[in-house]
Amino acid sequence: MGQYYVYILASKRNGTLYIGATNNLVRRVWEHKNDVVEGFTKKYSVHQLVWYEVAGTPDAAITREKQLKKWNRAWKLKLIEEKNPHWKDLYQEIAK
Repeated sequence: MGQYYVYILASKRNGTLYIGATNNLVRRVWEHKNDVVEGFTKKYSVHQLVWYEVAGTPDAAITREKQLKKWNRAWKLKLIEEKNPHWKDLYQEIAK
């Protein structure tokens, strides 16, 4: 069993948000940043990794992803700012 991740991307501070889940965070964020797949993040230029957490199983990651998608925007912003108050792009930290 590997690790699974739930993550939030943003277009900019307080901008458009995208929530996803993956088993390879570095690869998946790279795909978003490079517009490899057609879709929401490419259309709205949502490329900054601003928050993520580790989930123990695929089911836990999917459950958490669905939970966060139902949250109101204020709760999502608070979640991001608790761990990343300056909204810096965390991709360089995880890509090392």
